[in-house]
Amino acid sequence: MVNSNSEVGVAVVTGAASGIGAEVSDRLSRTGYRVAGLDLRESDTDFPLTADVSDHQAVHEAVDRVTEELGPVSLLVTVAGYYEMIPVQEITLEAWRRMLGVHLGGTYNACAAVLPGMLEAGGGTIVTVSSELALGGGSEDAHYAAAKGAIIGFTKSLAVEVADRRIRVNCVAPGPTDTPLLEPTSPWRDQGFLETLPLRRLVRPNEVAEAVLFLVEEGTFFCGQILSPNAGAVI
Repeated sequence: MVNSNSEVGVAVVTGAASGIGAEVSDRLSRTGYRVAGLDLRESDTDFPLTADVSDHQAVHEAVDRVTEELGPVSLLVTVAGYYEMIPVQEITLEAWRRMLGVHLGGTYNACAAVLPGMLEAGGGTIVTVSSELALGGGSEDAHYAAAKGAIIGFTKSLAVEVADRRIRVNCVAPGPTDTPLLEPTSPWRDQGFLETLPLRRLVRPNEVAEAVLFLVEEGTFFCGQILSPNAGAVI
């Protein structure tokens, strides 16, 4: 990934190897950030690192490496996650714990890793990624929606906690987005579902990236807010 503008800071993006995370990383790089990507797979970022976001120690070690190699982290975007549909009665304890561990645990781990540096530097920006399903719910999405809903609660609480220390924390909650996470047979790709949306289409990954960039660059008056690019799925 080539940075075409003058550097404006160091960003860590989790889930940077594909989908929304890759789009966010590319958009931030073109804006001037040096981007470190944390993912289970190597990402096309300035400083790719492999780590399981649910592993507290691994995330802290990765952020330490970013700080040593690139400098203090001024921006964190927590995109890492996965999606699956399971009826409530079929959700195993392992599946429940894994979903919460990756989404809520991964968000907490990344925030806890970057916050000491941001507090020492006197400021920073964090954008978490939740889901429209956390706002409206969905059939066979209970464990996913619960994990994403918990991210919203975490975001709002953290925003209140660190706002007076010049750290802004906000959230983007996309609707169904055209990424590999949605399989070709996904009900979210069904034309019948799409016809129920005011915009009649899936959200595009670059549109989510633009929402993130808005909160980072322009929406400096946002604090603890949820911005939901969802094609009108929740109004």
